[in-house]
Amino acid sequence: QVQLVESGGGLVQSGGSLRLSCAVSGFTSTYKAIGWFRQVPGKEREGVSCISNSDGSTYYADSVNGRFTISRDSVKNTLYLQMSNLKPDDTTIYYCAEAGPPTDGSPYYFQRFLFNYWGQGAQVTVSA
Repeated sequence: QVQLVESGGGLVQSGGSLRLSCAVSGFTSTYKAIGWFRQVPGKEREGVSCISNSDGSTYYADSVNGRFTISRDSVKNTLYLQMSNLKPDDTTIYYCAEAGPPTDGSPYYFQRFLFNYWGQGAQVTVSA
């Protein structure tokens, strides 16, 4: 069973930076991609960034490209999202996600990957 645990959220002023972390455990060897989503209440969950497990390619949503950087530490089994030049529009809950084996979890596409394993979420609040 895959477990994803986020940390590092918080409150920051506009223009500031935060780094989210996601500790990954369980059956991680078969996932196709790992990444980050965010969801504003009342809206669809949207992909923010992800890393392909096959070749390490990284992908970003247009809204964060150039401001956010995704990375992973395979030894620590940890995924990171470095967020810089944060804007009030970035305020929401961020979820760590894995595109893994079929499961009953709610699936969302980002790029060509179907993400179906989710962490509990981390709140990021950017003040104006």
